[in-house]
Amino acid sequence: MDKMKLTSVKILNSLYESFKSVTVNTKMSLQKITNRSVYLYIHDKEFKEKINSADHLHASGSNL
Repeated sequence: MDKMKLTSVKILNSLYESFKSVTVNTKMSLQKITNRSVYLYIHDKEFKEKINSADHLHASGSNL
């Protein structure tokens, strides 16, 4: 397995709270979904296009 890279990211509070409530009784973690999302972004053209076209988030001072 690759070594881990410790990063710091900002996430919208409302998204994080929704994520926690959706995953409360599952084994999905923020780390798992982040790693899987980055992998799909790199390897899946449709996923990348879907992520790039998502524009329904609210500005919060971070680069959304």
